[in-house]
Amino acid sequence: MKIVLAEVPYTKDRDISVERACCPPDAELKIAVYDEHSADNSAFYREIADADIIINGYVYFGKKELDALEKCKIISFQSTGYNEVDMDYATEKGIGVCSILDYCTQETAENTMALMLNLQRGIRRYDESVQKDRVWDYLVARDLHLRRIAGQTMGIAGLGRIGQSVARKAQGFDMEVIAYDPYLPPEIAEGLGVKLVDLDTLLAESDVISIHMNLTNENYHMFDKAAFQKMKKRPIIVNEGRGALICDDDLVWALDQGLVRGAALDMLESENPDLSDCKLLGRDNVLLTPHSGYYSETSDYLVAKYSMDNALNYFKGAYDQVQTMRNPVRG
Repeated sequence: MKIVLAEVPYTKDRDISVERACCPPDAELKIAVYDEHSADNSAFYREIADADIIINGYVYFGKKELDALEKCKIISFQSTGYNEVDMDYATEKGIGVCSILDYCTQETAENTMALMLNLQRGIRRYDESVQKDRVWDYLVARDLHLRRIAGQTMGIAGLGRIGQSVARKAQGFDMEVIAYDPYLPPEIAEGLGVKLVDLDTLLAESDVISIHMNLTNENYHMFDKAAFQKMKKRPIIVNEGRGALICDDDLVWALDQGLVRGAALDMLESENPDLSDCKLLGRDNVLLTPHSGYYSETSDYLVAKYSMDNALNYFKGAYDQVQTMRNPVRG
């Protein structure tokens, strides 16, 4: 059995001790690095060709990559999201796709609130003023127009596990919570004290919009110029979902137009972005983190273990022990 960890340049040197510990004694564990900014990824294709299992985080497996897999049975994602694959083509080729049910709900929800609070309270401005400028003056953030958080409306796009955890935390700050989630049974939102609304209502009535959706063909660039123009309350945008839910260029435009008063993004459109010309950098009202919202020592262990367990259970035919199958293929 050959197991290949599909990595991008910034993850290629990560600690894989958990994956090694989960690896069966007779299995071969390899790393294959794909660089979207490189003209030559031939080594990546050679390494994955005879893989039985792919453990994947951020490499997109389109038709070329899937065609390169000569014997692969399963692509196991190290995430709850699974958008980095051409699902229809994987199914056509008989390759299973699975992802993790839950490993970082608390961390991601906590990070959402940390990002929101940082923007709401001007923390970065104050910290830089004291530490860099040696200025002790609460009025240095006056132009940020800081507002009391209690009484604001938090609009959550995607009320799954993470969205629900964020809702409870926001209510703890005395925020009203509304949510858009067309797939959620209404009784779940009702039990949380959250009002389900349509997307236009969420855009119009939210002081903070917190995004917690998987990326699909239907919601790609859901937050574009048209959406930003419907935001009547100049909200703060927090994205802990997937980068391409927001059109980066349109967000820059909305910030410049004053339609959005701040953005806290744990990811950009690309999982391996070129930061040399990123127009979201250097803005007082924008926080950027490198898809780190999930991270803690606990979640880092679980993401590695669960993804390996899923792949190995699928490989040996124990389908009922795979956390989340994303297509109907059975090996």
